Amino acid sequence: MSRISAPLLSALLAAGLLAGCSSTPEDKTAGWTTDKIYSEARDELNGGAYDKAVPLLEKLEGRAAGTPLAQQAQLDKAYAQYKGGEKAQAIATLDRFLKLHPASPAYDYALYLKGLVNFNDNLGLFSWISRQDLSERDQKAAKDSFESFRELATRFPDSRYAQDARQRMTYIVNSLAQYEVHVARYYYERGAYVAAISRAQIALADYKDVPALEEALFILIKSYDALGMTQLRDDAQRVMLASYPQSQLLSQNGLKPKTGPWWKVW
Repeated sequence: MSRISAPLLSALLAAGLLAGCSSTPEDKTAGWTTDKIYSEARDELNGGAYDKAVPLLEKLEGRAAGTPLAQQAQLDKAYAQYKGGEKAQAIATLDRFLKLHPASPAYDYALYLKGLVNFNDNLGLFSWISRQDLSERDQKAAKDSFESFRELATRFPDSRYAQDARQRMTYIVNSLAQYEVHVARYYYERGAYVAAISRAQIALADYKDVPALEEALFILIKSYDALGMTQLRDDAQRVMLASYPQSQLLSQNGLKPKTGPWWKVW
């Protein structure tokens, strides 16, 4: 095998290095001011090009470190990730912001946006839940959303986002209670009365003053009756009569079939 001379080897190495450098993507923002980067990022955001906005905002966050503009870049990046479907990344960005900037005037917005990210997961969960065993669904996203909205409404009651957060909290509570009742109904209609009782009791124990509790009590009554547990059935019926004296469930023969999506609670 012929040996390569030292000068030729050096030339080849240099050529390789030059080729590597030429393949490195050019940073078009290298000469931009932070204001120009932010303006370009906002244009991408407003145009719905979230995947293009994120890297611009990441550059801005680094170059404007320690300034309010860097904080704004973080929040805008979280929003772009959320709208672009990168919800886990959006939550991570928001958690970092909340940890690093506890005194930020935008703290309430960060909480609100975090609640929205998980709230959207919650709605997605409800739209396709019937495709799998109902007892296996995870309610973590909905509960995390509620906690973000609760913290916002408690710590910043006069925030511009507080009223909407309270309304979403009400929706989440109603939806979670309705979910438990839906699972109870699922078990009852399949003859799994012990499981139906368990899920109905969870709804009654964990939620107060929500529409779904009327059906939870009725499922409890019917399940106890099916198991021949007459004392417990009668006790549950007395509670239902006291709580819902005008209930139509008690006067009908069994549960009425649902005519729409189970999760549509109003």
